Amino acid sequence: MQYNRVEICGVNTAKLQVLSEDEKMRLLRMARQGDTKAREELINGNLRLVLSAVQRFIPRGETPDDLFQVGCIGLIKAIDRFNLDIDVRFSTYAVPMILGELRRYLRDNGKLRVARSIRDTAYHAMQTKETLQIQLQREPTIEEIADAMKKTKEEIVMALESVVEPISLSDPIYSDGGDTLYVEDQLGDNSNDKNWLDEIAMKEAIRNLSDREKRIVSLRFLKGKTQMEVAKEVGISQAQVSRLEKCALDKIKDAI
Repeated sequence: MQYNRVEICGVNTAKLQVLSEDEKMRLLRMARQGDTKAREELINGNLRLVLSAVQRFIPRGETPDDLFQVGCIGLIKAIDRFNLDIDVRFSTYAVPMILGELRRYLRDNGKLRVARSIRDTAYHAMQTKETLQIQLQREPTIEEIADAMKKTKEEIVMALESVVEPISLSDPIYSDGGDTLYVEDQLGDNSNDKNWLDEIAMKEAIRNLSDREKRIVSLRFLKGKTQMEVAKEVGISQAQVSRLEKCALDKIKDAI
């Protein structure tokens, strides 16, 4: 992944250090023995993980600096809690921890207010999900999370959905270097479908009118002329205009 020169929290993201997996394990062992310099190097060497996680949430309008600091907290927690005896890559363990910390921050500082009990359930569900993900080496199902928490599947789903950050219809969801696809582009609108079909039916009904009926309908309803004005322009009486107009409208109603 390419990073442009962007300053976040005073850090030049274009120059973020990258550590190999062996280096991470070596520094983790040294940090476990109290080596603060190794711990600091480990944090700095994994800031790209934080940056990658933060970029998922920036389109929501949050301040990048705030998100980056919160993500660093998740990274530090991952460093302190990582089990060296488990055959798991550090990044595999750290990324869910970082994302979990960011989601908790967004949940607690969100625009919508959710009951404390539901927020607590969602918080524990996310913790349980992270734990199961490490144990199972895959994404746990809702049923597995519910079983681990001794709650119903419905309670877990309701809690997790209640703390999801609302999105705007104008939020981009896909871009291929050209036209961007927005949330509103993915929403169906049956009323628009009905209007579209009605418009087709209307055009077809007008097409089947006689030439004189088409002209009268056009003058009356597109140009807004009175029956008297139409009568003078067409060269017939007002009564004839009225009769032809009514006949044309009845044909259109019947067709639609």
